[in-house]
Amino acid sequence: MSNYHKPAMLNEVLGYMDIKPGMWYIDCNLGGGGHTKGILEKGGNVLGIDLDHSSIKEVSDKLSGYLSSGRLILEHNNFIHLEQIVRKYNIKPLGILFDLGISTHQLEKAERGFSFNKDASLDMRMDQTKNTATAKDLINGLHEKELAELFWKLGEENFSRQIARKIVEYRKKKQIETTNELANIILSVRRRTPSDRTHPATRVFQALRIVVNDELNTLKDTLPQAFEVLEPGGRLTIISFHSLEDRIVKNSFKEFETSGKAKILTDKPLEPTEEEISKNPRARSGKLRVIEKL
Repeated sequence: MSNYHKPAMLNEVLGYMDIKPGMWYIDCNLGGGGHTKGILEKGGNVLGIDLDHSSIKEVSDKLSGYLSSGRLILEHNNFIHLEQIVRKYNIKPLGILFDLGISTHQLEKAERGFSFNKDASLDMRMDQTKNTATAKDLINGLHEKELAELFWKLGEENFSRQIARKIVEYRKKKQIETTNELANIILSVRRRTPSDRTHPATRVFQALRIVVNDELNTLKDTLPQAFEVLEPGGRLTIISFHSLEDRIVKNSFKEFETSGKAKILTDKPLEPTEEEISKNPRARSGKLRVIEKL
């Protein structure tokens, strides 16, 4: 399973979730099933949710024993329907986990269009069974000002205007079809330097992925549902990889605590150790926050 995707901050997640044998937990971003496997091995039961059909299949194959025993339930769905999903299976979760990062598998599967390291059509939809707008639609359809705003607001890209201008210039000759085309346009504005920890296209690709999958609004709408369905004494554990996501989590947790119905367990977000980052560089921007429902 580790070849599919390495779970971020696994030990910290399992420690904070405080798994009680026989109780139910929800993994809202199944990915390669690493967190789910950890919960199951500690005796918890898991309802795993993922928008990506390939994740459901991967975990179904790898953890088939838990599926057949009834300790694992898999649901191909968007976690925005969390309340509905919980009612469907009639479970009482003592812990809910959100790992908001994109999986290694999605990045490395060229045809998904998430990565500038693999040449492919600009897709970026988490759920490819849905006929919704792709990154290619946005890159070729938005006006220069809209593109610049998108890259700045959702990618925090300092060269947002210059990149948007180059994209519009390029589009006059031909439509932008592939991840490599877009990455090369970005590199024509922002060359990679030795001090760059990430590829210059990272922020633009991240911004496109967030808007294609409506990630920020989905998170905002789901957190109150998660808190509502959580059992008293249960914990909501969230790993975010983007400052805007982390802000939504932080503000939601403050609201829950101010209402007198919850206690924040992490004054500041936990970050991965240097040892973990050396083994799993994609975990480096992870921030873990935990709250307990009273």
